[in-house]
Amino acid sequence: MNEFEKNVQSTRNDAVDSGVGFAVSFVFFSAMFVLATVIQLVG
Repeated sequence: MNEFEKNVQSTRNDAVDSGVGFAVSFVFFSAMFVLATVIQLVG
C-alpha cells in the first residue's frame, strides 16, 4: 500500500461529487440557453 492510500484526505464518495458537478454545470448552461433565447425573442 502506498503513502497516498494510507493518508486519505477525503473519504467522501466520488460519485456524489461527480453528480453535483454535473448538476451545477447543467444548470449553468441551461440558464445561459434560456437567457439567450429570451434575449433573442425580445430583440
